[in-house]
Amino acid sequence: MNKNRQIEIWVGLFMALGFVALFFLAMQVSNLGTAYKGKTFTVTARFDNIGGLKVRAPVKIAGVEVGRVAGIHYDPDDFRAVVDMAIQAQYLNRIPEDSFAKILTAGLLGEQYIGLDPGGSEDMLADGGEISVTQSALVLEEVVGQFIFGKGQEGAK
Repeated sequence: MNKNRQIEIWVGLFMALGFVALFFLAMQVSNLGTAYKGKTFTVTARFDNIGGLKVRAPVKIAGVEVGRVAGIHYDPDDFRAVVDMAIQAQYLNRIPEDSFAKILTAGLLGEQYIGLDPGGSEDMLADGGEISVTQSALVLEEVVGQFIFGKGQEGAK
């Protein structure tokens, strides 16, 4: 009986370790495990199409995470999506005002993030600033449709 009890304890420990590992994996996949908890400032950008961009998606400059997407809403006046980005306070007055914001795709799962390409202006983005030069998400369905439509046109000629 003592041998059975010992096996049950080991199986229980193994299961508990498995659940802990799954929890950490879920945190990494959902981008919740790396959330920045310090002070931030807000910058907005307007996109024609945000694709699958989600709140808490990373904002990166040169591949380095500098912030997170804080909110996404639709502006019915100009028919575009407005993305609010919470940038870490250490980058306040360090990102040029004419920077370029684009929605990029990372990884095999196709998770999307915002990439910022710094411009050459001497004026810097302040809290509440807006990035005016943007590139929307590349939607795979549109690309495939254009490819198929283009091949169909070639066959007709």
